[in-house]
Amino acid sequence: MEPECDKLIMDSINKNYVDMDEYPVTTELQNRCVNMIAHLFNAPLGDGEAAVGVGTVGSSEAIMLAGLAFKRKWQNKRKAEGKPYDKPNIVTGANVQVCWEKFARYFEVDLKEVKLREGYYVMDPVKAVEMVDENTICVAAILGSTLNGEFEDVKLLNDLLIEKNKETGWDTPIHVDAASGGFIAPFLYPELEWDFRLPLVKSINVSGHKYGLVYAGIGWVIWRSKEDLPEELIFHINYLGADQPTFTLNFSKGSSQVIAQYYQLIRLGYEGYRNVMENCHGNAMVLKEGLEKTGRFNIVSKDDGVPLVAFSLKNNKRHDEFEISDMLRRFGWIVPAYTMPADAQHITVLRVVIREDFSRTLAERLVIDIEKVLHELDTLPAKVSAKLAIAEEADAQNGTVKKTDIETQREVMAYWKKYVSERKSNKNKIC
Repeated sequence: MEPECDKLIMDSINKNYVDMDEYPVTTELQNRCVNMIAHLFNAPLGDGEAAVGVGTVGSSEAIMLAGLAFKRKWQNKRKAEGKPYDKPNIVTGANVQVCWEKFARYFEVDLKEVKLREGYYVMDPVKAVEMVDENTICVAAILGSTLNGEFEDVKLLNDLLIEKNKETGWDTPIHVDAASGGFIAPFLYPELEWDFRLPLVKSINVSGHKYGLVYAGIGWVIWRSKEDLPEELIFHINYLGADQPTFTLNFSKGSSQVIAQYYQLIRLGYEGYRNVMENCHGNAMVLKEGLEKTGRFNIVSKDDGVPLVAFSLKNNKRHDEFEISDMLRRFGWIVPAYTMPADAQHITVLRVVIREDFSRTLAERLVIDIEKVLHELDTLPAKVSAKLAIAEEADAQNGTVKKTDIETQREVMAYWKKYVSERKSNKNKIC
């Protein structure tokens, strides 16, 4: 961030965000941020009407708060109808971030996940709606999957869910997890309908410390209207001075990140954010094209989505993505390699997220270093593959059934993880 913002952060580091009476300006800045973000997400606000939302430590806390609101509203409705309210569930894709699993476990909500499949690494809206039942508190859609940056089809989900609600008499809503994409879609894809323009979208979370361009420690959750946030979840305290409403999992925290978010919103404005996002997208395309020119990779990410490039080897029989990730560290690059969730766990990908400070020059340099790694791997024996081939040949002679591709891939990954772990432990030994 800019030096002026760094100074603001240090000047406000001793200000307690929760003490609204002593630091009323911080509260005002938070409310302004909530209003700006709500308008960015096309919240249906009247003239002079304040948006409903709150600043959080990050999207994890924001998701917890949104989930609690859905759970309490569903429970209240079930109680009023005289129906059981002890088995709430939430429908998501298997590609959700771990905070959704935390919410489900911490607050006793059953998590129903739509499985992925090869070539389709986001939640299928049709399958998601099929899994909805009378105990579903909401369907969670992701605008910018952690795995490949892809935007899920919230518009189709909304339309299918409207039809199901009409048929069943239910009122199942949608939450949009826009942790990564919330500060991207409004600037790069303004015509894309994913936000409060869709009637079933009742709440949205976004991370200020991702593409909101603020240091780590700030997130936001916005509700469509006051009716979507049950009043009994809002606490009122007066021991810090005047009556103060609070709806957060945390209480005391610094004001710095809220002030930093406000600084960025007014400093950059709509045009500034759009320029940053366009630049990130452009650099992602440079990296993607460079990887394609090597002829060695399949691109798993989409052009429209979070500016990142996820890719996998076309042929990983001799060497795999984990080896590439490990060897790139020697050039100073941390490029994670990981397997996809069920039922696409046999697919391994590498992922590069393009941030504001990731320049075109860096993108070109990364491609050059990846080519060096590929050339070096080509000169090395296929240790893992060779051992597996020998084992398969022995199994064939003994009449053992040949392993499937998925089983072979799992053995490769297990062997490589063990190899990397042993190397790291050997480095730490004192000779």
